[in-house]
Amino acid sequence: MAASEKQKVAFFSMLASALLAGSKLIAAVFTGSLGILSEAIHSVIDFGATIITWFAIRWSDQPPDEEHHYGHAKIESIAALVETGLLFVTTGWIVWEAVHRLWTGDTHVEVTWWAIAIIAVSILIDFNRSRALNRVAKKTSSEALEADALHFSSDMWSSIVVLLGLGAVWAGVPAADSIAALVVSVFIAVAGWQLGARTLRTLLDTAPEGATKSVRAIVEGVDGVLEISSLRLRPSGPTLFASVVVEVARTMPIDDIVILKDLIRDRIHQAFPHVDLTVTANPVPLDSETVFQKVMLIASRRNLAIHHLTVQQINGRLAVSFDLEVDGDMPLATAHDTATVLEIAIRKELGADVEVESHIEPQPEHLLEGGEAEAKVADGILKLLNSLTKKQPRLSELHNVRIRENDHGLFVHYHCCFDGAQTVESVHDDIDRIEANLKEKFPRIRRVIAHAEPVGRARHKL
Repeated sequence: MAASEKQKVAFFSMLASALLAGSKLIAAVFTGSLGILSEAIHSVIDFGATIITWFAIRWSDQPPDEEHHYGHAKIESIAALVETGLLFVTTGWIVWEAVHRLWTGDTHVEVTWWAIAIIAVSILIDFNRSRALNRVAKKTSSEALEADALHFSSDMWSSIVVLLGLGAVWAGVPAADSIAALVVSVFIAVAGWQLGARTLRTLLDTAPEGATKSVRAIVEGVDGVLEISSLRLRPSGPTLFASVVVEVARTMPIDDIVILKDLIRDRIHQAFPHVDLTVTANPVPLDSETVFQKVMLIASRRNLAIHHLTVQQINGRLAVSFDLEVDGDMPLATAHDTATVLEIAIRKELGADVEVESHIEPQPEHLLEGGEAEAKVADGILKLLNSLTKKQPRLSELHNVRIRENDHGLFVHYHCCFDGAQTVESVHDDIDRIEANLKEKFPRIRRVIAHAEPVGRARHKL
Protein backbone atom coordinates (compact mmCIF):
# COMPACT_ATOMS: atom_id res chain seq x y z
CA MET A 1 0.00 0.00 0.00
CA ALA A 2 2.82 2.44 0.92
CA ALA A 3 4.71 1.55 -2.28
CA SER A 4 1.62 2.25 -4.40
CA GLU A 5 1.06 5.60 -2.68
CA LYS A 6 4.70 6.59 -3.25
CA GLN A 7 4.55 5.73 -6.95
CA LYS A 8 1.23 7.54 -7.38
CA VAL A 9 2.38 10.81 -5.81
CA ALA A 10 5.67 10.62 -7.75
CA PHE A 11 3.80 10.12 -11.03
CA PHE A 12 1.50 13.11 -10.53
CA SER A 13 4.50 15.22 -9.50
CA MET A 14 6.17 14.25 -12.77
CA LEU A 15 3.13 15.45 -14.73
CA ALA A 16 3.02 18.70 -12.73
CA SER A 17 6.73 19.32 -13.42
CA ALA A 18 6.21 18.80 -17.15
CA LEU A 19 3.32 21.29 -17.18
CA LEU A 20 5.26 23.90 -15.20
CA ALA A 21 8.42 23.53 -17.27
CA GLY A 22 6.58 23.93 -20.57
CA SER A 23 4.53 26.94 -19.51
CA LYS A 24 7.51 28.76 -17.98
CA LEU A 25 9.68 28.17 -21.05
CA ILE A 26 7.00 29.71 -23.24
CA ALA A 27 6.69 32.69 -20.90
CA ALA A 28 10.48 33.13 -20.77
CA VAL A 29 10.83 33.13 -24.56
CA PHE A 30 8.14 35.77 -25.07
CA THR A 31 9.11 38.04 -22.16
CA GLY A 32 12.90 37.72 -22.17
CA SER A 33 12.83 37.53 -18.36
CA LEU A 34 15.90 35.88 -16.84
CA GLY A 35 13.91 35.31 -13.69
CA ILE A 36 11.26 33.37 -15.58
CA LEU A 37 13.94 31.60 -17.65
CA SER A 38 15.76 30.56 -14.48
CA GLU A 39 12.45 29.28 -13.14
CA ALA A 40 11.82 27.46 -16.43
CA ILE A 41 15.22 25.77 -16.32
CA HIS A 42 14.64 24.98 -12.67
CA SER A 43 11.34 23.34 -13.62
CA VAL A 44 12.92 21.43 -16.53
CA ILE A 45 15.49 20.03 -14.13
CA ASP A 46 12.69 19.28 -11.67
CA PHE A 47 10.93 17.38 -14.44
CA GLY A 48 14.04 15.30 -15.05
CA ALA A 49 14.42 14.80 -11.30
CA THR A 50 10.83 13.60 -10.92
CA ILE A 51 11.38 11.08 -13.73
CA ILE A 52 14.46 9.82 -11.87
CA THR A 53 12.43 9.72 -8.64
CA TRP A 54 9.60 7.76 -10.21
CA PHE A 55 11.93 5.09 -11.59
CA ALA A 56 13.99 5.05 -8.37
CA ILE A 57 10.90 4.48 -6.23
CA ARG A 58 9.66 1.66 -8.47
CA TRP A 59 13.08 0.01 -8.19
CA SER A 60 13.70 0.72 -4.51
CA ASP A 61 10.40 -0.88 -3.47
CA GLN A 62 11.56 -4.27 -4.73
CA PRO A 63 12.20 -6.77 -1.89
CA PRO A 64 15.70 -8.04 -0.98
CA ASP A 65 17.17 -10.67 -3.29
CA GLU A 66 20.23 -12.93 -3.42
CA GLU A 67 22.50 -10.07 -4.52
CA HIS A 68 20.96 -7.23 -2.51
CA HIS A 69 20.44 -8.58 1.00
CA TYR A 70 19.44 -5.22 2.44
CA GLY A 71 16.96 -4.41 -0.31
CA HIS A 72 17.15 -1.62 -2.90
CA ALA A 73 16.16 1.41 -0.82
CA LYS A 74 19.51 3.20 -1.30
CA ILE A 75 18.61 3.71 -4.95
CA GLU A 76 16.41 6.53 -3.64
CA SER A 77 19.45 8.10 -2.00
CA ILE A 78 21.40 7.87 -5.25
CA ALA A 79 18.49 9.49 -7.09
CA ALA A 80 18.39 12.26 -4.50
CA LEU A 81 22.14 12.81 -4.95
CA VAL A 82 21.69 13.11 -8.73
CA GLU A 83 18.93 15.66 -8.14
CA THR A 84 21.27 17.59 -5.85
CA GLY A 85 23.84 17.76 -8.61
CA LEU A 86 21.22 19.06 -11.03
CA LEU A 87 20.25 21.76 -8.53
CA PHE A 88 23.84 23.03 -8.30
CA VAL A 89 24.23 23.01 -12.10
CA THR A 90 21.07 25.11 -12.33
CA THR A 91 22.36 27.51 -9.69
CA GLY A 92 25.66 27.97 -11.50
CA TRP A 93 24.02 28.81 -14.82
CA ILE A 94 21.54 31.25 -13.27
CA VAL A 95 24.28 33.11 -11.37
CA TRP A 96 26.43 33.32 -14.51
CA GLU A 97 23.61 34.68 -16.67
CA ALA A 98 22.36 37.12 -14.01
CA VAL A 99 25.81 38.60 -13.41
CA HIS A 100 26.38 38.83 -17.17
CA ARG A 101 23.13 40.76 -17.69
CA LEU A 102 23.82 43.10 -14.80
CA TRP A 103 27.37 43.70 -16.06
CA THR A 104 26.40 44.34 -19.69
CA GLY A 105 23.15 46.16 -18.91
CA ASP A 106 21.16 43.77 -21.09
CA THR A 107 18.13 43.70 -18.83
CA HIS A 108 15.24 44.30 -21.21
CA VAL A 109 12.18 42.39 -20.05
CA GLU A 110 8.63 42.57 -21.40
CA VAL A 111 6.12 42.04 -18.62
CA THR A 112 2.78 40.56 -19.74
CA TRP A 113 -0.32 39.62 -17.79
CA TRP A 114 -0.26 36.03 -18.98
CA ALA A 115 3.39 35.62 -17.87
CA ILE A 116 2.37 36.80 -14.42
CA ALA A 117 -0.59 34.41 -14.53
CA ILE A 118 1.69 31.48 -15.39
CA ILE A 119 3.95 32.26 -12.44
CA ALA A 120 0.96 32.65 -10.11
CA VAL A 121 -0.52 29.32 -11.19
CA SER A 122 2.87 27.64 -10.81
CA ILE A 123 3.04 28.90 -7.21
CA LEU A 124 -0.28 27.23 -6.45
CA ILE A 125 0.80 23.97 -8.11
CA ASP A 126 4.16 24.01 -6.30
CA PHE A 127 2.43 24.54 -2.97
CA ASN A 128 0.02 21.66 -3.57
CA ARG A 129 2.67 19.20 -4.79
CA SER A 130 5.12 20.14 -2.02
CA ARG A 131 2.52 19.37 0.65
CA ALA A 132 1.49 16.08 -0.98
CA LEU A 133 5.08 14.92 -1.43
CA ASN A 134 6.07 15.92 2.10
CA ARG A 135 3.14 14.02 3.56
CA VAL A 136 4.00 10.78 1.75
CA ALA A 137 7.76 11.27 2.26
CA LYS A 138 7.32 11.49 6.04
CA LYS A 139 4.88 8.59 6.05
CA THR A 140 7.21 6.29 4.05
CA SER A 141 10.63 7.79 5.00
CA SER A 142 11.36 8.24 1.28
CA GLU A 143 14.44 10.37 0.57
CA ALA A 144 13.60 10.61 -3.13
CA LEU A 145 10.13 12.00 -2.40
CA GLU A 146 11.62 14.33 0.20
CA ALA A 147 13.98 15.60 -2.50
CA ASP A 148 11.04 16.17 -4.84
CA ALA A 149 9.15 18.01 -2.10
CA LEU A 150 12.20 20.21 -1.58
CA HIS A 151 12.31 20.94 -5.32
CA PHE A 152 8.68 22.03 -5.42
CA SER A 153 9.04 24.06 -2.23
CA SER A 154 12.09 25.92 -3.56
CA ASP A 155 10.21 26.41 -6.85
CA MET A 156 7.35 28.02 -4.98
CA TRP A 157 9.51 30.50 -3.08
CA SER A 158 11.67 31.30 -6.08
CA SER A 159 8.53 31.85 -8.19
CA ILE A 160 7.33 34.33 -5.57
CA VAL A 161 10.67 36.16 -5.88
CA VAL A 162 10.38 36.15 -9.70
CA LEU A 163 6.85 37.52 -9.41
CA LEU A 164 8.13 40.35 -7.22
CA GLY A 165 10.94 40.94 -9.71
CA LEU A 166 8.47 41.22 -12.59
CA GLY A 167 6.48 43.68 -10.52
CA ALA A 168 9.60 45.76 -9.98
CA VAL A 169 10.42 45.67 -13.72
CA TRP A 170 6.88 46.80 -14.53
CA ALA A 171 7.37 49.63 -12.01
CA GLY A 172 10.51 50.79 -13.85
CA VAL A 173 13.40 48.86 -12.27
CA PRO A 174 14.70 46.59 -15.13
CA ALA A 175 17.61 45.21 -13.11
CA ALA A 176 15.15 43.70 -10.62
CA ASP A 177 14.65 40.69 -12.92
CA SER A 178 18.32 39.68 -12.77
CA ILE A 179 18.43 40.38 -9.05
CA ALA A 180 15.38 38.16 -8.60
CA ALA A 181 17.19 35.44 -10.57
CA LEU A 182 20.16 35.69 -8.18
CA VAL A 183 17.82 35.36 -5.22
CA VAL A 184 16.28 32.28 -6.88
CA SER A 185 19.76 30.80 -7.26
CA VAL A 186 20.32 31.23 -3.51
CA PHE A 187 17.08 29.35 -2.79
CA ILE A 188 18.16 26.55 -5.10
CA ALA A 189 21.69 26.37 -3.67
CA VAL A 190 20.47 26.19 -0.06
CA ALA A 191 17.93 23.50 -0.96
CA GLY A 192 20.60 21.53 -2.80
CA TRP A 193 23.05 21.81 0.09
CA GLN A 194 20.50 20.55 2.63
CA LEU A 195 19.36 17.69 0.42
CA GLY A 196 22.93 16.70 -0.48
CA ALA A 197 24.02 16.65 3.15
CA ARG A 198 21.12 14.37 4.16
CA THR A 199 21.67 12.08 1.19
CA LEU A 200 25.39 11.71 1.84
CA ARG A 201 24.72 10.87 5.48
CA THR A 202 22.48 8.02 4.32
CA LEU A 203 24.92 6.77 1.68
CA LEU A 204 27.74 6.87 4.25
CA ASP A 205 25.60 4.83 6.70
CA THR A 206 25.44 7.64 9.25
CA ALA A 207 23.16 6.66 12.11
CA PRO A 208 20.04 8.86 12.40
CA GLU A 209 20.50 11.68 14.89
CA GLY A 210 19.68 10.54 18.42
CA ALA A 211 18.91 6.95 17.35
CA THR A 212 22.09 5.44 18.82
CA LYS A 213 21.49 7.09 22.19
CA SER A 214 17.84 5.98 22.22
CA VAL A 215 18.58 2.35 21.30
CA ARG A 216 21.41 2.18 23.85
CA ALA A 217 19.10 3.45 26.61
CA ILE A 218 16.44 0.89 25.63
CA VAL A 219 18.86 -2.04 25.69
CA GLU A 220 20.55 -0.99 28.93
CA GLY A 221 17.12 -0.86 30.55
CA VAL A 222 16.49 -4.58 29.97
CA ASP A 223 17.15 -6.72 33.06
CA GLY A 224 19.90 -9.26 32.47
CA VAL A 225 21.97 -7.15 30.06
CA LEU A 226 25.42 -6.71 31.60
CA GLU A 227 26.96 -4.61 28.86
CA ILE A 228 26.48 -3.58 25.23
CA SER A 229 29.60 -4.75 23.41
CA SER A 230 28.47 -3.58 19.95
CA LEU A 231 25.72 -1.32 18.62
CA ARG A 232 25.48 -0.50 14.92
CA LEU A 233 22.76 1.43 13.08
CA ARG A 234 22.44 2.27 9.39
CA PRO A 235 19.47 3.75 7.51
CA SER A 236 18.34 2.47 4.11
CA GLY A 237 15.23 4.19 2.83
CA PRO A 238 12.43 3.78 5.39
CA THR A 239 14.22 0.90 7.10
CA LEU A 240 16.69 1.24 9.97
CA PHE A 241 19.05 -1.73 10.07
CA ALA A 242 20.33 -2.37 13.59
CA SER A 243 22.78 -4.86 15.07
CA VAL A 244 22.99 -5.18 18.85
CA VAL A 245 25.47 -7.42 20.69
CA VAL A 246 25.01 -7.71 24.45
CA GLU A 247 26.80 -9.58 27.22
CA VAL A 248 24.84 -11.75 29.65
CA ALA A 249 25.82 -13.97 32.56
CA ARG A 250 26.90 -17.39 31.32
CA THR A 251 24.89 -18.93 34.14
CA MET A 252 21.69 -17.57 32.60
CA PRO A 253 19.54 -20.42 31.24
CA ILE A 254 19.14 -20.60 27.45
CA ASP A 255 15.38 -20.07 27.71
CA ASP A 256 15.93 -16.87 29.71
CA ILE A 257 18.43 -15.62 27.11
CA VAL A 258 15.83 -16.16 24.37
CA ILE A 259 13.26 -14.21 26.42
CA LEU A 260 15.79 -11.41 27.00
CA LYS A 261 16.53 -11.11 23.26
CA ASP A 262 12.82 -11.07 22.44
CA LEU A 263 12.28 -8.32 25.02
CA ILE A 264 15.05 -6.22 23.46
CA ARG A 265 13.48 -6.67 20.02
CA ASP A 266 10.00 -5.74 21.24
CA ARG A 267 11.14 -2.56 23.00
CA ILE A 268 13.25 -1.36 20.07
CA HIS A 269 10.40 -2.10 17.64
CA GLN A 270 8.08 0.05 19.77
CA ALA A 271 10.45 3.01 19.43
CA PHE A 272 11.47 2.33 15.80
CA PRO A 273 8.64 0.51 13.97
CA HIS A 274 10.61 0.18 10.71
CA VAL A 275 13.71 -1.40 12.23
CA ASP A 276 15.33 -4.58 10.84
CA LEU A 277 17.01 -5.86 13.99
CA THR A 278 19.63 -8.47 14.83
CA VAL A 279 20.26 -9.21 18.52
CA THR A 280 23.19 -11.36 19.69
CA ALA A 281 23.78 -12.36 23.32
CA ASN A 282 27.27 -13.47 24.35
CA PRO A 283 27.57 -15.31 27.70
CA VAL A 284 30.44 -14.09 29.91
CA PRO A 285 31.72 -15.19 33.34
CA LEU A 286 30.95 -13.01 36.34
CA ASP A 287 33.27 -12.17 39.22
CA SER A 288 30.41 -13.06 41.56
CA GLU A 289 30.15 -16.67 40.33
CA THR A 290 30.61 -19.24 43.08
CA VAL A 291 32.70 -22.40 42.69
CA PHE A 292 29.46 -24.37 42.91
CA GLN A 293 27.96 -22.43 39.98
CA LYS A 294 31.10 -22.82 37.90
CA VAL A 295 31.27 -26.60 38.37
CA MET A 296 27.56 -27.08 37.64
CA LEU A 297 27.90 -24.94 34.51
CA ILE A 298 30.89 -26.92 33.23
CA ALA A 299 29.01 -30.20 33.68
CA SER A 300 25.84 -28.81 32.10
CA ARG A 301 27.72 -27.63 29.00
CA ARG A 302 28.92 -31.20 28.50
CA ASN A 303 25.41 -32.54 29.01
CA LEU A 304 26.53 -34.40 32.14
CA ALA A 305 24.41 -34.78 35.27
CA ILE A 306 26.12 -34.40 38.64
CA HIS A 307 24.81 -34.24 42.20
CA HIS A 308 26.08 -34.27 45.77
CA LEU A 309 28.51 -31.53 44.78
CA THR A 310 30.74 -30.67 47.72
CA VAL A 311 33.20 -27.77 47.80
CA GLN A 312 35.69 -27.62 50.69
CA GLN A 313 38.72 -25.63 51.73
CA ILE A 314 41.28 -28.12 53.09
CA ASN A 315 44.43 -26.56 54.58
CA GLY A 316 44.23 -23.67 52.15
CA ARG A 317 43.59 -25.92 49.14
CA LEU A 318 40.28 -26.05 47.29
CA ALA A 319 38.72 -29.53 47.08
CA VAL A 320 35.75 -30.39 44.84
CA SER A 321 33.89 -33.69 44.83
CA PHE A 322 30.68 -34.84 43.18
CA ASP A 323 28.67 -37.81 41.97
CA LEU A 324 28.68 -38.24 38.19
CA GLU A 325 25.69 -39.98 36.63
CA VAL A 326 26.35 -42.15 33.55
CA ASP A 327 24.49 -44.89 31.69
CA GLY A 328 24.52 -48.00 33.87
CA ASP A 329 25.41 -50.15 30.83
CA MET A 330 28.44 -48.01 29.99
CA PRO A 331 31.84 -49.80 30.35
CA LEU A 332 33.90 -48.56 33.28
CA ALA A 333 36.76 -47.48 30.99
CA THR A 334 34.42 -45.21 28.99
CA ALA A 335 32.80 -43.83 32.14
CA HIS A 336 36.23 -43.13 33.64
CA ASP A 337 37.30 -41.27 30.49
CA THR A 338 34.14 -39.16 30.72
CA ALA A 339 34.87 -38.34 34.36
CA THR A 340 38.50 -37.49 33.57
CA VAL A 341 37.53 -35.06 30.81
CA LEU A 342 35.12 -33.34 33.21
CA GLU A 343 37.74 -33.17 35.98
CA ILE A 344 40.29 -31.63 33.60
CA ALA A 345 37.76 -28.99 32.50
CA ILE A 346 37.03 -28.11 36.15
CA ARG A 347 40.76 -27.75 36.94
CA LYS A 348 41.21 -25.58 33.88
CA GLU A 349 38.48 -23.26 35.16
CA LEU A 350 39.36 -23.26 38.88
CA GLY A 351 43.13 -23.78 38.80
CA ALA A 352 45.58 -26.65 38.32
CA ASP A 353 46.18 -27.07 42.07
CA VAL A 354 42.49 -27.75 42.84
CA GLU A 355 41.66 -31.25 44.06
CA VAL A 356 38.86 -32.68 41.89
CA GLU A 357 37.34 -36.06 42.63
CA SER A 358 34.33 -37.79 41.12
CA HIS A 359 32.21 -40.76 42.13
CA ILE A 360 30.72 -42.59 39.14
CA GLU A 361 27.28 -44.07 39.57
CA PRO A 362 24.58 -45.40 37.24
CA GLN A 363 22.06 -42.88 36.03
CA PRO A 364 18.51 -43.68 37.16
CA GLU A 365 16.26 -44.97 34.45
CA HIS A 366 13.87 -42.35 33.12
CA LEU A 367 10.82 -44.58 33.46
CA LEU A 368 10.55 -47.44 35.98
CA GLU A 369 7.72 -49.95 35.94
CA GLY A 370 6.49 -50.67 39.48
CA GLY A 371 3.52 -50.98 41.80
CA GLU A 372 2.40 -50.90 45.41
CA ALA A 373 4.58 -52.85 47.85
CA GLU A 374 3.29 -56.05 49.46
CA ALA A 375 0.84 -55.28 52.25
CA LYS A 376 2.94 -57.00 54.92
CA VAL A 377 6.09 -55.08 53.99
CA ALA A 378 4.19 -51.82 53.63
CA ASP A 379 2.57 -52.20 57.05
CA GLY A 380 5.95 -52.80 58.69
CA ILE A 381 7.50 -49.73 57.08
CA LEU A 382 4.46 -47.57 57.97
CA LYS A 383 4.60 -48.59 61.65
CA LEU A 384 8.32 -47.81 61.82
CA LEU A 385 7.82 -44.49 60.04
CA ASN A 386 5.10 -43.46 62.52
CA SER A 387 7.37 -44.40 65.39
CA LEU A 388 10.35 -42.47 64.01
CA THR A 389 8.40 -39.31 63.27
CA LYS A 390 7.02 -39.24 66.80
CA LYS A 391 10.60 -39.18 68.08
CA GLN A 392 11.28 -36.00 66.10
CA PRO A 393 9.75 -33.20 68.22
CA ARG A 394 9.96 -30.67 65.39
CA LEU A 395 8.11 -32.91 62.91
CA SER A 396 4.31 -33.25 62.81
CA GLU A 397 1.36 -34.21 60.65
CA LEU A 398 2.68 -37.25 58.81
CA HIS A 399 0.47 -37.77 55.72
CA ASN A 400 0.35 -38.94 52.10
CA VAL A 401 2.43 -42.03 52.85
CA ARG A 402 3.01 -44.33 49.85
CA ILE A 403 5.25 -47.39 49.69
CA ARG A 404 6.06 -48.71 46.23
CA GLU A 405 8.21 -51.40 44.73
CA ASN A 406 10.01 -52.06 41.43
CA ASP A 407 12.99 -54.08 40.18
CA HIS A 408 15.40 -51.73 41.94
CA GLY A 409 13.84 -52.06 45.39
CA LEU A 410 11.44 -50.22 47.68
CA PHE A 411 10.58 -46.53 47.40
CA VAL A 412 9.03 -44.73 50.38
CA HIS A 413 7.15 -41.44 49.85
CA TYR A 414 5.64 -39.30 52.61
CA HIS A 415 4.74 -35.72 53.50
CA CYS A 416 5.27 -34.05 56.87
CA CYS A 417 5.10 -30.62 58.48
CA PHE A 418 7.65 -28.42 60.27
CA ASP A 419 7.60 -24.95 61.76
CA GLY A 420 8.00 -22.58 58.79
CA ALA A 421 10.69 -20.62 60.65
CA GLN A 422 13.04 -23.61 60.78
CA THR A 423 16.01 -23.62 58.44
CA VAL A 424 16.13 -25.98 55.48
CA GLU A 425 19.33 -27.51 56.86
CA SER A 426 17.76 -28.45 60.21
CA VAL A 427 14.68 -29.92 58.48
CA HIS A 428 16.91 -31.92 56.15
CA ASP A 429 18.89 -33.30 59.10
CA ASP A 430 15.70 -34.59 60.77
CA ILE A 431 14.52 -36.22 57.53
CA ASP A 432 17.94 -37.77 56.94
CA ARG A 433 17.86 -39.43 60.37
CA ILE A 434 14.46 -40.96 59.59
CA GLU A 435 15.77 -42.21 56.23
CA ALA A 436 18.84 -43.80 57.80
CA ASN A 437 16.73 -45.65 60.38
CA LEU A 438 14.29 -46.89 57.73
CA LYS A 439 17.09 -48.24 55.53
CA GLU A 440 18.76 -49.90 58.53
CA LYS A 441 15.60 -51.89 59.36
CA PHE A 442 14.57 -52.44 55.71
CA PRO A 443 17.70 -52.83 53.55
CA ARG A 444 15.60 -53.21 50.39
CA ILE A 445 14.60 -49.55 50.59
CA ARG A 446 16.28 -47.82 47.64
CA ARG A 447 15.06 -44.28 48.22
CA VAL A 448 13.06 -42.27 50.75
CA ILE A 449 11.35 -39.19 49.30
CA ALA A 450 10.14 -36.87 52.08
CA HIS A 451 8.24 -33.68 51.20
CA ALA A 452 8.41 -31.08 54.01
CA GLU A 453 5.70 -28.41 54.30
CA PRO A 454 5.26 -25.44 56.68
CA VAL A 455 2.66 -25.98 59.40
CA GLY A 456 -0.65 -24.35 58.57
CA ARG A 457 -0.08 -24.17 54.81
CA ALA A 458 -2.39 -25.91 52.34
CA ARG A 459 -1.28 -29.48 51.92
CA HIS A 460 0.45 -30.48 48.72
CA LYS A 461 -1.94 -32.13 46.27
CA LEU A 462 -0.89 -35.34 44.57
